[in-house]
Amino acid sequence: MINKNLLKYNYLIQTKKKLNFKNFILNIEFLIFKKKYKKILQLKIEKIRKIKKHNNNIKNKQYIKNLFIKKKILKQIKIKKKFLENCKINLTQYLSIIPNLPDKSILKKKNLNNQIIKIWGKIRKKKYQIYNHIKIGEKLNGLDFKTSIKLSGSRFVIMKNKIAQLHRALIQFMVDLHTEKHGYIEVYVPYLVNKNSLYCTGQLPKFSKNLLHVKFYNKFNKNNKYILIPTGEVPLTNLFNNKILEEKNLPIKLITHTPCFRAENSSYSKKNKGLIRMHQFDKVEIVQITSSKNSIKILENITKHAETILKLLNLPYRKILLCAKNLGFSSSKTYDLEVWMPSQKKYYEISSCSNMTDFQSKRMNTKYKYKNKKLYVHTLNGSGLAISRTLAAILENYQTKEGKIEIPKVLYSYMNGLKYIY
Repeated sequence: MINKNLLKYNYLIQTKKKLNFKNFILNIEFLIFKKKYKKILQLKIEKIRKIKKHNNNIKNKQYIKNLFIKKKILKQIKIKKKFLENCKINLTQYLSIIPNLPDKSILKKKNLNNQIIKIWGKIRKKKYQIYNHIKIGEKLNGLDFKTSIKLSGSRFVIMKNKIAQLHRALIQFMVDLHTEKHGYIEVYVPYLVNKNSLYCTGQLPKFSKNLLHVKFYNKFNKNNKYILIPTGEVPLTNLFNNKILEEKNLPIKLITHTPCFRAENSSYSKKNKGLIRMHQFDKVEIVQITSSKNSIKILENITKHAETILKLLNLPYRKILLCAKNLGFSSSKTYDLEVWMPSQKKYYEISSCSNMTDFQSKRMNTKYKYKNKKLYVHTLNGSGLAISRTLAAILENYQTKEGKIEIPKVLYSYMNGLKYIY
């Protein structure tokens, strides 16, 4: 379903100004032309149909002549219908690449660039050399990038021994915290989804080249095309596709742990090695479905839930409010959490928490009952957190002088009491 407001002129003018902040130039002339052309075609088809109806009422003595006219009319209708269908397709294709509008709170002069909202935690100043997570992981026989190249290619990893256990411990710790303390319901979801699911959450059609497409080939199913999920947000949010919810049941809070699959073809990706940017990585994803009046408050809550993980792991981080030009395609407002990586002396994104407002729900046709109305829900999501980046941050921030990795205290029980990896 498309946003029909985008076909209203006054709304288009306002929308164009807002989208300029997102570096998207809205082609108003194209939309207006297609709208008028579509209307003209519809009127012409209706007019031809009236002629056909009148022609059908002519007496039988003029049957031969009537038959000739009827064939001609049917041909005209067929041609006009084809033009109309192409017009609708072109219009829908263009509307589908228009991003969500940025929230009014970030459309101010002071928000033309990303803002650092807060910095948390003490950066440990160590007098000895800190190895990056790749080197220390290989030294401890826990990360094997060379063998993974033989198996799959670059941007994959094999984890072994206690580092593999630490990776698993992080997943369980995050899921437990979000379900037991923050009230999320755990859901297991498919890792293969159809195109419509990715369209509804905004990955398609814009990001098709960044997705990993899969085809099942057999004599019964030659054209059935699937796509590996880039994030758990896709299946979780689509659970409510084409549904009407009760306001009293909102917000709905869901969590899932999934592997995520991405092509990572950008130049930015090529600069980041190791666990920072991979084709396959694990992530704990949190999603909330809520009413329009509560989504602003819930974005703050989701971000705090992700921050709690970093605080309990005692990993220094900063919270960033993204400016409009850096927002994701479907996002109206986003906070990024960036963790400190001492080997490079810089912060790396470890979580992105976003309010999609009604952008996704309009594509999914998901509403809730409010008094005598049916309104579109607002969808929000966040990483709680990206597992591989959290692991990398621990390997670097918790290094000792002897080359051991100290286990964060909150993970002792998940590591069977182990306090060091060496």
